[in-house]
Amino acid sequence: MFDVEIKYLRESLGREPTPTEEAIVSAEWSEHCSYKSSRMHIKKIPNKAPHVIHEDTDSGVIDVGDGYVITAHIESHNHPSALDPFGGAATGVGGILRDIISAGTRPIAVLDGLHFGDISTDTHAAWLLGGAMRGISHYGNCMGIPNIGGEIGFDESYTGYALVDVAAIGFGRRDRLIHNRADPGDHVIIIGGPTGRDGVGGSQFASAQMDTQDRSAVQIPDPFMEKMVMEVILNVRPHLKALKDLGGGGLACALSETADSLKVGIEAHTDHIHLRDDTMGPDEIIISESQERMLVIVDDAGLAYVSQACSKFRVPVSVIGSVNDTGMLTVYHHDDVVASLPANLVANALFIEWMEEPATSPESAHTPPCDNIIPVLYDMLSTPDCADKRYIYSQYDHEVGIRTTKRPGMDASVLRLDNGRYLAVSLSSNPRHCMYNPYHGTMGCFEESCRNVTCAGARPVAMLDHLQFGSPEYPDVFWSFTESVRALSEYARYTGIPCIGGKVSLYNETDRGPIKPSPAILVLGLADTNHRPPPPANNDTILIIGDTHNECGGSIYHDVIRYEGGYSPRLSIRTSMRNMEAARMLAGHDIFIHDCARGGLGMAVIRMCLEHVIGCRIDLKQISDTIPAHTTLFSESYSRYVVSVPQDKLNHTLDTLRGTETPYHMIGSFGSDTIAFSYNDYTYEMDRQKAYKIWSESLESMILHG
Repeated sequence: MFDVEIKYLRESLGREPTPTEEAIVSAEWSEHCSYKSSRMHIKKIPNKAPHVIHEDTDSGVIDVGDGYVITAHIESHNHPSALDPFGGAATGVGGILRDIISAGTRPIAVLDGLHFGDISTDTHAAWLLGGAMRGISHYGNCMGIPNIGGEIGFDESYTGYALVDVAAIGFGRRDRLIHNRADPGDHVIIIGGPTGRDGVGGSQFASAQMDTQDRSAVQIPDPFMEKMVMEVILNVRPHLKALKDLGGGGLACALSETADSLKVGIEAHTDHIHLRDDTMGPDEIIISESQERMLVIVDDAGLAYVSQACSKFRVPVSVIGSVNDTGMLTVYHHDDVVASLPANLVANALFIEWMEEPATSPESAHTPPCDNIIPVLYDMLSTPDCADKRYIYSQYDHEVGIRTTKRPGMDASVLRLDNGRYLAVSLSSNPRHCMYNPYHGTMGCFEESCRNVTCAGARPVAMLDHLQFGSPEYPDVFWSFTESVRALSEYARYTGIPCIGGKVSLYNETDRGPIKPSPAILVLGLADTNHRPPPPANNDTILIIGDTHNECGGSIYHDVIRYEGGYSPRLSIRTSMRNMEAARMLAGHDIFIHDCARGGLGMAVIRMCLEHVIGCRIDLKQISDTIPAHTTLFSESYSRYVVSVPQDKLNHTLDTLRGTETPYHMIGSFGSDTIAFSYNDYTYEMDRQKAYKIWSESLESMILHG
């Protein structure tokens, strides 16, 4: 805690806090739990729409029709994953699943966003990635929940560190949601694994620069216990009055936040809790973040049902206290009061306003020329950012549960819902663009996820954000954060896509300095039909929707040639909405569409060719005669889509685009042995087999031999 907070606590209590009280407040007032630097800013992001259901739950809820709801949430486990990538990533999955369960819904999918150092040169980064992959795979596969995709990136700013974002999707009946409530005399119980010293002080650990190797702050995963806890909750759901995951801050946060939100008091006894280590003191018990635990409030009848279900599934359960009407959080240890705090004091930390100062941008008008495009394209294919990611997502079971109709790979993944509708999901992040311009870079991440969902023929209906930055105490870092919030607010407001939840993660840095601004944006889209367009085929015409500008700043191309400069992409919301609607209409007519993003047109077209074992010929002059070939090929301008159109659908496709006044260019066709790009009288040709070998083998080799 900062000195001003300690002073505020003493003045509010009118006395010195006890050791247990100080432990409780330190956990709840950590940046990780209280959002004390960010909560006034993130309130600006629109979160209302007719289909959004506002419940006092740990996950966002949207109505998807016919009495069904989707729940969704996103979290991170960055600091723990940087120390113990297997345990950190695994417990990150466990925590996000409990957020979904706490609403009374069954998890049906997880996604992960991973960021590491450059694994092509950094063996430690490769080790971190391998460990995180195993942790995510182990937990999700043990739970029987499919991993349907996500996002992965690599950058030197993550050297010695890791960003491990995990998102989860739940599904259930609206009338079975848990509406948190409590009355005096209700029982407060814990179900799940025992409380131990693992994870003690985890929230404080995650709210400071990672300059220690304290593995005691990393929790121990047990997916089999989680599976049993989930089944208990879903079996006794009608008999639960309130439910909360014991996540960051452990009991300290769960008890205080529950009491404050329900306007009640809670009396808890630490010596009634089932423990892994009987030598633990009350201050350790109250802030332990041991996993697979949930806080439950039930009445007398509910207690009998929960006890019976826990016995059936062999889940430990402890009655640790009761609800009263005092508004106080009172903690006993062997009949001694070790903490007595107003719940609203604990649950509402002082707001901390940091200074803002614009960050220095490497942006400039210059983009270096490229004498030979082909070697650069091969180099790009070998980078961990552009190489084939199938080795990673093949470690996960993405079809268990038989809902997955579009697997991880290109653009969004798609799930079948029980009411005959389809849910498309995409997660996007682009720290390079956000470093150049956090406003347009963040808006570009939002739009990229929307573009991916649109390519699946779905309409974006909700968003979740995860805003990851360095220390807010640096004025340029905090300015970047506020610019990201401004971007999300404006794009959500003008597109009508509400934010239904998210997470702010600050203090992501090492002794090398802060990470690049790394907002990750998850978008959910709904479709009434499962669109399965035919893949690119011989003689299909290739179109590009949208305009290409001289915007290589923060691009993969500049990263490959080791250059910082150029203009980064700018986004026009009006253009974005127009192009997106046109693309969605084409997808609805089963036209194959692929988002044009990381690596520009070059990587978008090459990936289509390699995924579908086909060649192509592209005339770059058809896109622009004012910017050079390499800029046309590598620019990462927003709001663009690459379209493969069969000849029998070409006229209808062109009429659709003209009708929406959407800019497009006919740039070539599929169907040759090579991948060729021409400009004026010169043609650049890639060997398709060589390109496939580089693309398909590079990432696996880096991970296995790093």
